[in-house]
Amino acid sequence: MAGRFEALPGGGAAVALDEVEISILRSLAVQLLELIGPGEEPAKGEDPLAALFAEGPSEPPADPALARLFPDAYGEPGDDEPDRELREYCAEFRRYTENDLRTRKRNDALAVVRSLDALTATGEGGAILKLTAADCLHWLGALNDLRLTIGTRLEVSDEDESGELYRLPDSDPRKPMVMAYLWLGALQETLIETLAP
Repeated sequence: MAGRFEALPGGGAAVALDEVEISILRSLAVQLLELIGPGEEPAKGEDPLAALFAEGPSEPPADPALARLFPDAYGEPGDDEPDRELREYCAEFRRYTENDLRTRKRNDALAVVRSLDALTATGEGGAILKLTAADCLHWLGALNDLRLTIGTRLEVSDEDESGELYRLPDSDPRKPMVMAYLWLGALQETLIETLAP
């Protein structure tokens, strides 16, 4: 089970994590929460249903990682000059969907932090993380968002077929991020396998 999720009887998944892995996952999830930002809380006495109809931003985020997490709904990625009509469609879609998407991504990352905080150590200095089927979906979302964020910071693209990034020398300052990116990908893949029928 070490380093890979395995299916639990009745649904859900489990993985053995050592203290370092728990610390890294928690730190990455907290950093993701900081990147996404705090949620909008309704003012005291304000109708909480009004928040459901609040309009969000209409411009894409300036940070490339946030732009990857909250992409435009229309057009091609990297299209620096979409036409005016397309920009209007993107702004309209973003205005009514980004707040909900941010909330979902925030909830996914919070679920990761909470489940890691609830772990109790085993005798070997690690723990067995057991997730319900619902928790698995939060973890999948958070693992995906973490990989997208790290991949953006590393400038990984679909065209990176040479694998140059994966053969970095240990002295390269990007090496820890690459290792985290690959590890998160392996965790995500094994978690998906546990959920497959």
